[in-house]
Amino acid sequence: MRRDLIIGFVFTIALEFLVAWGGNITHYKPKPKVKEDEQTIKIEMPKLEPDEPDVTEDQQQQVPQEITPPMQSDVPQVVTPESFVQQIEPPPPDLSALSKNIVKIPENRNPLQGIEVFDISKLDQVPSARFQARPQYPFEMRRAGISGEVLVDFIVDTNGDVRNAYAVHSSQREFEAAAVQAVSKWKFRAGRKNGHAVFTHMQVPIVFTLDQDQ
Repeated sequence: MRRDLIIGFVFTIALEFLVAWGGNITHYKPKPKVKEDEQTIKIEMPKLEPDEPDVTEDQQQQVPQEITPPMQSDVPQVVTPESFVQQIEPPPPDLSALSKNIVKIPENRNPLQGIEVFDISKLDQVPSARFQARPQYPFEMRRAGISGEVLVDFIVDTNGDVRNAYAVHSSQREFEAAAVQAVSKWKFRAGRKNGHAVFTHMQVPIVFTLDQDQ
């Protein structure tokens, strides 16, 4: 009995399910058709022109310009008596070369204070030269063809060495340094007074001539 009830119950449920599912099928509505005019819209695209490359300032074509150089008329110059004319003179001698071997003359010309210095006329035996260096003729003065003379004052000490040499006067100052330098290298036998070597005051003229051998 129960078995029949169960089968009938199941059958009833299945039947209702089929009726419900079949109703959805019978009520299916197809999608409305879209007209061709409404379905697609044709749009004509404009023609694309090729992009032009960017032109920089350096790549811009330079237009050659014709430049005519200025012309100056050839006008002959007339020399008048009022025109300035520079006279050609020989260049002066370059005396800078003499500064290399200049001997500085001491300002104190009597440094032997407290020492008696005898004049050559008061000696029993005058100093005699053992060595005399020849003065070097200044190159610029020789090239200019100038000769001269320098009077050199100096003192011979008890050892026969020359001290305090300086130029008293000269015909050209450019000769003084060479003359003082040469006399400062001289060597003497010391002058004597009463049998003793003494300091002696002397003066010697130094002559520069173009015909002397240097």
